[in-house]
Amino acid sequence: MNPVRIQKGSNPLILGIPHGGTFIPPEILGRLNDRGKGLDDTDWHMAELYSGLVPNVTTVEATFHRYVIDANRDPDGQSLYPGQNTTTLCPLTDFDGEPIWQKGEEPTAEQISDRRNCFHKPYHDALQEEIERIKSDHGFAILYDCHSIRSTIPFLFEGLLPVFNIGTNSGRTCDPLIEQLAVDECVSAASFDHVVNGRFKGGWTTRHYGKPSENVHAIQMELAQRAYMNEQAPWAYRKDLADQVRPHLQFILASLNGVNLAVAS
Repeated sequence: MNPVRIQKGSNPLILGIPHGGTFIPPEILGRLNDRGKGLDDTDWHMAELYSGLVPNVTTVEATFHRYVIDANRDPDGQSLYPGQNTTTLCPLTDFDGEPIWQKGEEPTAEQISDRRNCFHKPYHDALQEEIERIKSDHGFAILYDCHSIRSTIPFLFEGLLPVFNIGTNSGRTCDPLIEQLAVDECVSAASFDHVVNGRFKGGWTTRHYGKPSENVHAIQMELAQRAYMNEQAPWAYRKDLADQVRPHLQFILASLNGVNLAVAS
């Protein structure tokens, strides 16, 4: 299977979906334990949730599961959140801190290197190529990184996660107007709570590509999964819930798509 699925659009906006894939090669799947095979940490239904919200949008989607290798982690293995619980480039545990590999079957350094070349690199090569294409056409590009996570995970964060979690690495990864447009819509969404640069400040993708001085802007949206699906196996998509949150996502994307940004020289 191709590690990345690309839909080319013509507007300035790019949707990145690094954690929606569920493909695991058989030789890797056989090494996972029963807990790992449950794929509980998937960003379920991301492509469906965002489908059709804005026309002519570019989408770059990883088809492989994050247990193979995490497309939103530093390829050198540096932690995104030093001192806090998190998962690694090739996770050894799930979001609850429980092992996902059979004993003695954890990925070796050589295997991690192979996975980086076969999965992580092709995804980011494709993302970089689309960013450069869009930037060439418009003078700038906006990467909107699509994520979701269970609402309650004590190993990673306390309490109930807000529905909308906006991450810009404390304003470093995008023009202030981009962050403000997303925040304004979340504030207007009275049925849903939100936070800006809270537990999730933007992953490696957002931090790596978000360089406003180079006319590339990046923002991460981490959604609490209770907003659009059931948060237990079999992880069913809930259209009745999704239909309530999708209009807010659509407004955010339409606002970003129509933003008038000054191009840095």
